[in-house]
Amino acid sequence: MSISAEPVAHRLPGDLAMWFFIFAELAVFGVLILAFAVTQWLQPALFRGGRQALDGSTGLALTASLLTSGWLAAMAVEQVRACRPQPAAGLLLAAFACAGVYVWLKLAEYAHLAGAGLGLEYDTFFTLYWILTGFHFLHVLLGIVILGWMALRCRQGAYLPDTRAGLESGVLYWHMVDLVWVLLFPLVYLLG
Repeated sequence: MSISAEPVAHRLPGDLAMWFFIFAELAVFGVLILAFAVTQWLQPALFRGGRQALDGSTGLALTASLLTSGWLAAMAVEQVRACRPQPAAGLLLAAFACAGVYVWLKLAEYAHLAGAGLGLEYDTFFTLYWILTGFHFLHVLLGIVILGWMALRCRQGAYLPDTRAGLESGVLYWHMVDLVWVLLFPLVYLLG
């Protein structure tokens, strides 16, 4: 007697449209990161001086808050896959809170730099710093809205193992935000 196992259907998580959006956004961030890296190569002393005005421990705290938020969002997807939408909602709210820590820290950093006169037009380093981190910050704000919406939808029972593509798409977006920050943190705060 032979036991035939049904082949497991592998599918890309989320929606295809979200993957196209993520690749487009990564291309834009890639151009900005390349511009930062090339300009740093051309003006190393200016970039060393600019980094001295930044607080690396703040950058590390920003990184920890985003990565923790991303991990919590990934755990929420696992909860939905296991047909447990209520714990998933709690995890998404915790991810939302961790993202809120990022926003609070980044706004404090922006206020400190602006108060010190290190604005967008101060020099090339700060022009690129504000453009790169500001563009990323806008993505974080959108991600927070998405996390909150997904938590609400989980609480309402809208995401189940067979109807989780919207949740996966939102979490994929949030992971893109994390990935970009993991590249920005060393580039902007650490590398010389």
